[in-house]
Formats: sequence, C-alpha cells, structure tokens
Amino acid sequence: MKTLGMDLGTKTLGLAVSDKLGIIANPYKTLRYNDIDELVEDVSKLIAELHIEALVLGYPKNMNNSLGEATLRTDVFKEKLENVTELPINLIDERLSTVEAEKYLIGADMSRKNRKEVIDSVAASIILDTYLKRIGSGTDVR
Repeated sequence: MKTLGMDLGTKTLGLAVSDKLGIIANPYKTLRYNDIDELVEDVSKLIAELHIEALVLGYPKNMNNSLGEATLRTDVFKEKLENVTELPINLIDERLSTVEAEKYLIGADMSRKNRKEVIDSVAASIILDTYLKRIGSGTDVR
C-alpha cells in the first residue's frame, strides 16, 4: 500500500512516500506554506497524483508527554485533510524525529545549507518508516 508520511512544522510540511508494497520509506519533498487551507489543497492534489492509499502524520508531543501549540496545529491540519481526502490519518509520535534526521544528515557529511533543504522530508521518512515497521510487525500503530 503506497503511503504518504508527513512532518508538519510551523512553515513547512516534510513529505515522504513509501513504495507500493509499503516496505521502504523515501524522503519526497518539502512544501512551504503560509495558509493551512492552501496546504491541505496542495497535499490533497499530491495524494491523487501519487495514488496514495494511506496517510501518516507525525504527532508532536512534548518530552513529558504533554500537548502543546504544535499539537493543536497538527490536530487542525489532520481534521481538514481527512475531510478533504476521506482517508484516515494515522498519528505517529514524532518526538526526536528531526533530531534523528539531523544526525543522519550530518553522518552523511551533508552541508548545513543542504541539510536545511531536506531535513523535513527526511524527518517525514523517519516517521513513515516507524509506521511501516509497526504495521509490518503487527504492532498497534496508535
């Protein structure tokens, strides 16, 4: 099943796409946005173009498990996108996904400038990979 992984930030949305078998997560692109409704429209078009069958969204909890402003923004985006696409969105704890992406890119000897351009899509691929491993092992994804 082809799945889209998403990492929502304050100004960007990192995207990753799985292969058709739902085994491998690949960074795809980063969308910049000013308006959440326009972002929802752009993502829904992309879902149709790529023939996406499942959606995964990083859910930002604080380290103490509390919910903050980023969580509220994510909830709004999730609800709007679900209403437009009619696809349920699976939430995956995204704590430290950007930190993990940064370490990966530094390990790949990528310059700071280049890291900035791809870090959101790499974080989305980490979120998507977590989801794919959980469903592959039969683990509850919630």
